[in-house]
Amino acid sequence: MSGNCLARNDWICSDYVTSRSDELLTATTQHLEITVISVLVGLVVAFPLALLVRRTRVLKGALLGATTVLYAIPSLALIPAMVPFTGLSLATVVVPLILYSLVVLLRNILAGLDAVPAAVLDAARGMGYGPGRLLWSVELPLALPAIVAGVRIATVSTVAMATIGSLVGFGGLGNLLLQGQRSFFNAQVLTAAVAVVVLALVLDLLLLAVQRALSPRRRARTAVEVDA
Repeated sequence: MSGNCLARNDWICSDYVTSRSDELLTATTQHLEITVISVLVGLVVAFPLALLVRRTRVLKGALLGATTVLYAIPSLALIPAMVPFTGLSLATVVVPLILYSLVVLLRNILAGLDAVPAAVLDAARGMGYGPGRLLWSVELPLALPAIVAGVRIATVSTVAMATIGSLVGFGGLGNLLLQGQRSFFNAQVLTAAVAVVVLALVLDLLLLAVQRALSPRRRARTAVEVDA
């Protein structure tokens, strides 16, 4: 609907999208930046932690328990608690999102590595594979589907949770949601909400494409190397 849809405060209003396109693009870009940084840093942190604790049952249980506790802390409490340390900055939002992503990423990395068949590992060791080569050439390629699945889940959840960053002015599309709710601007609320959903779907589909593109190739390469 157009025409006087802004004056009527309609929920669906094409005039809002066209007249606020720059604002929407800026908010979407910030939302994407927050999401990508949070998930990538979370992956960088989760991977070495998974390698460190995977062989030790006590450490593994303790770390998984700790990440679960962190995930249970409401973002409405954690983000304001960060303000005294990071101020009103992007880090105030990104750090909690990194912590939240760990519970998904860490579990999926460990699950993927633990699911590698023992027979494959034994065969690779029998061919003289050392720990490093075994990890990079055999275990990781076979664990890739589970790892990427974890990245997909973490990405979609981060897109949703990033909106709470509007509490400190770094919420991307969440800023538009909060502003629209406070001013009862229906078109802004609905458009921002739909944009969050679309962003999550697009990122999930891109990661799914990456998963499907890489997994067969790496599995084939692993099989060739182990059988060689």
